[in-house]
Amino acid sequence: MTFMPKSPHAGLDRILTLELVRVTERAAVAAARLRGRGDEKAADQAAVDAMRSELNRLPIQGTVVIGEGERDEAPMLYIGEEVGVGEGPEVDIALDPLEGTTICAKNLPNSLAVIAIAERGSLLYAPDVYMEKIAVGPGYPEGIVNLDASAAENVENLAKAKGVPVSEITACILDRPRHARLIEEVRATGAAIRLIGDGDVAGVIHTTDPDNTGIDIYLGIGGAPEGVLAAAALRCIGGQMQGRLQLNTEEKVARAAKMGISDPNKVYRMEEMASGDVLFAATGVTDGNLLSGVKFARDSIQTHTIVMRSSSRTVREIKARHQDLEKF
Repeated sequence: MTFMPKSPHAGLDRILTLELVRVTERAAVAAARLRGRGDEKAADQAAVDAMRSELNRLPIQGTVVIGEGERDEAPMLYIGEEVGVGEGPEVDIALDPLEGTTICAKNLPNSLAVIAIAERGSLLYAPDVYMEKIAVGPGYPEGIVNLDASAAENVENLAKAKGVPVSEITACILDRPRHARLIEEVRATGAAIRLIGDGDVAGVIHTTDPDNTGIDIYLGIGGAPEGVLAAAALRCIGGQMQGRLQLNTEEKVARAAKMGISDPNKVYRMEEMASGDVLFAATGVTDGNLLSGVKFARDSIQTHTIVMRSSSRTVREIKARHQDLEKF
């Protein structure tokens, strides 16, 4: 079994949607105070502390299934940690208090505070390892992308489905040495590439609005936590995604087995990474294509958040001005 037992709750209370916004707002503001300071650890810790504090105010019985690491690696918001007031719906939580720590430390675009919650048993319960990913936005035939196909085949199939030449397709890929071959293969098709230094949750979400972001497809290997979070977002917006855990050592296979993963080569569809009723929220830490970053004024703080729900396919953008500065 890959997933934890199903909850008896039929769905999540709508009020949790706005409660979740407060969680990512607090984490984003805490991290934003350290933008451009060159200290990734301090920014990440500030976001973790703020997110955990706010999570523990929520009327939920929450379990972190995707977090800062496994229990022996992370002092808080570790995989398996229980959060919330201990009353209310039983939920799984996937989170990244500061997605793009390097981005934040350098004050570059697209750093976010991100969280997803779902009914108990609905989120992929996996170790903190790498994941191979491919994703596109909505509006394409089912199966248009496939991790078992080559990058060239995926790009060419996408261009055909979109009704454009391959030269009008842009792929988003993390700028990493491990992607040298992938980048070469995609460029050989005639497609363009948008290289990003970090922040692949935003990279995946960008595929849902190519007219504004210029990104049609996401490819490559990044963190598994980010993969589950991105799948949760796509469940709310629409699109297709596949992921395969990179369990390339005996130690990783053993860790995965303890979490119920028996097939180390399994390709997970989006619906297997995030099923049931899913809520997703992200607040901008730095300015980006998706969200504006936190703005500090003399008497207020401004935040920009996107919050989504899979069951209703509702997507809300919330631009907030916070004047009670003591709460931040």
